[in-house]
Amino acid sequence: MSEIHNTGAARQSAWPVRVYYEDTDAGGVVYYANYLRFCERARTERLRALGINQHELRATQGIVFVVSRVEADYFQSAELDDELLVLSTVTSMGAASLRFLQRVMRRDECLFEAIVTIACVDWNRRRATRIPDSLRSLLESEA
Repeated sequence: MSEIHNTGAARQSAWPVRVYYEDTDAGGVVYYANYLRFCERARTERLRALGINQHELRATQGIVFVVSRVEADYFQSAELDDELLVLSTVTSMGAASLRFLQRVMRRDECLFEAIVTIACVDWNRRRATRIPDSLRSLLESEA
């Protein structure tokens, strides 16, 4: 279920998610923070599909990607056993950051939408650093 699907739009991918019991709250709907977890997994799988292993990136180059900002809107609730799709679109890339528009969809219905800013950080110095050219090329060339 962790397969990345190209949706045909530039720099957009889709990652399927099924809602499990552990994802829901006492009311039987997806707990609000879990939408952010779904988005995190989708971004990680997107990088993995590009051949970017975040563990190796940290070990070899001392670079990590961290969330620096999230703006989120919740429109509808997902429920147990729902089949969802997390759409992730790179909307901009700065010298040391990426911005994603991420939507959690149930069929054609948008349940959740977030603008997520990811910073490229030098792990040893704990400071923002430029996205390496090799990674930038991979991220810019994906379609």
